[in-house]
Amino acid sequence: MTKSLRRHIARERLELGWRESVGLPGLGINNLRAKIDTGARTSALHAVDLQVQEQDGERWIDFHVPHPGTPRSRRCKARLVDERPIKNTSGVPEIRYVVETILVLGKRHWRIEVSLADREKMEFDLILGRTAIRNRQLLVNPGRSFLAGPPIELASIGHSTPEDHPTRRLKRGKTQAHNASNHGAEP
Repeated sequence: MTKSLRRHIARERLELGWRESVGLPGLGINNLRAKIDTGARTSALHAVDLQVQEQDGERWIDFHVPHPGTPRSRRCKARLVDERPIKNTSGVPEIRYVVETILVLGKRHWRIEVSLADREKMEFDLILGRTAIRNRQLLVNPGRSFLAGPPIELASIGHSTPEDHPTRRLKRGKTQAHNASNHGAEP
């Protein structure tokens, strides 16, 4: 790799702190504190009251995302991508539901898979594991926090490619998360 190429790549990298503010607009969540956890393979979102449903021949999951300090919390609905064994914080595998949604981190956005777990006793409602941040030109600084800035609203940045558009059907055709319309409280 040439010296000029290394400089170019370094300029394109986004430095993250060990915790960041992120958005999950496909789930109707505009701002959520997340821990960037390179030791975790899979991302995990705090979700309770999980209810799997059949809709038009596909499996969907309806779930509740509690937000501390708010009188009402977010009710979400997403197409199920998978059910898979994922190790919990104690290292014990448990079967978890997995959905795919858009992650907004600062001015960048892309699709991630996130497992749904009861994280009530954890400090962060969202853990971003290494598969969510891999190959995104990100550099995690474990000594700093909130370096990416607040998550920008997708409507204000537009969608430069079809892959970035939140309503585009995914390659696997298995998920397109959206906010359940019966609860309108902001996180």
